[in-house]
Amino acid sequence: MTFALDSAAQDLLFREAHTANTFSDEPVTEEQIRAVYDLIKLAPTAFNQSPLRVTLVRSEEARERLVRHMAEGNQAKTRTAPITAILSADLHFHERLPELFPVMPGLKDAVFSEEPAREQSASFNAALQAGYFILGIRAAGLAAGPMTGFDFDGVNKEFFGDGRQKTLVVINIGHPGPDAYYPRSPRLPHTEAVTTV
Repeated sequence: MTFALDSAAQDLLFREAHTANTFSDEPVTEEQIRAVYDLIKLAPTAFNQSPLRVTLVRSEEARERLVRHMAEGNQAKTRTAPITAILSADLHFHERLPELFPVMPGLKDAVFSEEPAREQSASFNAALQAGYFILGIRAAGLAAGPMTGFDFDGVNKEFFGDGRQKTLVVINIGHPGPDAYYPRSPRLPHTEAVTTV
């Protein structure tokens, strides 16, 4: 099978990429994060709703506010990563739909007037965007350390007290440090994961 991406790009995004657990002191710039977002924002979401919100944790004060909500095994790496991103879903994404999906001007009220439908759609589509964001980090030559080992309610209250955003994942970002990667765990083979009907 020949892919449009060359083998080196496939390795960068998938084959050689791992979740990083340590990071070097090399900084991650605002320009790098902007470039990652400007790339991944073009990937698809339902009705172009784009509910992902990225909160960058860079200052020592904000980092300590986050670290106290992380599971014990995630605290040290979160404390020492050059930058950490809290990825959340904007539960009020529908307010931007007239701008983001102008071909259906009534969509905001016709489909997303009820909070449960909005929250389900925001969570699903922001999770898609979180996956794109991880690939964008890798495409920028950086390492990503995504984590769900933390107190979700605590992070939500600490950073999103108004209830408009719901945390999905926390990602440490940087250049890999010593012993950054655990051995790759097995994946399901095609014969077990793919069915043709």
